[in-house]
Amino acid sequence: MGLGAAGIAFAPYVKAADVLDEATLQSLPRANQGMPQPKYNEPVVYEGPDVIIRRIDEHTWEGNGHLMANETIYLIEGNERTILLDAGTKIDGLRKIVEGITSKPITLIATHVHPDHTGSAINDFEEIWINAGDEVNVPQFMADYKGKVNFLEDGQVFDLGGRRIEVIFTPGHTPGSATFFEMEGRKWGYSGDAFGSGNLLLTTNFSTLLATTTRIESYMKRHGIEKMYPGHYMGSNPETLQRISDLKKMSEEMIAGTRKGDVSDQGMMGLNGRIRDFGVNISYRDPAGLK
Repeated sequence: MGLGAAGIAFAPYVKAADVLDEATLQSLPRANQGMPQPKYNEPVVYEGPDVIIRRIDEHTWEGNGHLMANETIYLIEGNERTILLDAGTKIDGLRKIVEGITSKPITLIATHVHPDHTGSAINDFEEIWINAGDEVNVPQFMADYKGKVNFLEDGQVFDLGGRRIEVIFTPGHTPGSATFFEMEGRKWGYSGDAFGSGNLLLTTNFSTLLATTTRIESYMKRHGIEKMYPGHYMGSNPETLQRISDLKKMSEEMIAGTRKGDVSDQGMMGLNGRIRDFGVNISYRDPAGLK
């Protein structure tokens, strides 16, 4: 879950289908996005009312919705099948759109269960893969889904035919956030909202974020990963090793008590604490998120 137009964020108990009219959008809480203005170098291959899709390379595409801070979907194509990573907030006819780009069978996977990533278009697909850690969010954000829900495993590999994608669990933003890494050739991954796209909403706690950033810092160094495409891609905000190290440092300092956040009486999604450094915001629950 991220921030939307003019910094609008989902209220804690609002379904995706309920935030699509302008009046409702204007009634939701607002906050500083902490994200850059969109500026894309990737060429456009499809433009419709709900999504613009751009080509990253010959077999990889990213698509941006318009409702929640350029919420992003990814198409990852192999020789035999294609992964659709996330489904946006509301993209009518998404299956038909992606089938116009790839001829391979499509597997829908969610980086996490929030309505700007598992919105209404998931109903175009008979199955979806999620991390079971986010099963707690299914009744609220996937209540209308009638298809089969499959559960990812940490370290699971999706073989697309000449292209393999590894699943690494990265809890923090949600209990079931997951990141997906290319295993050969391309030196990048796809991280959803695990590291915030510049504005991390930490619904768990800093100990969880510390464990995740420690693990991913090591993984990126070991495998030479240069960047991760985030869940709200603006063209110039990939998650880097430096970003992961910065989030790790901020988590360590919050746990140790050497860094203090700004706390307010109210906060979107109950996240009443906020810190900002190294060009990134972290919103968290105070005091529960400090452990």
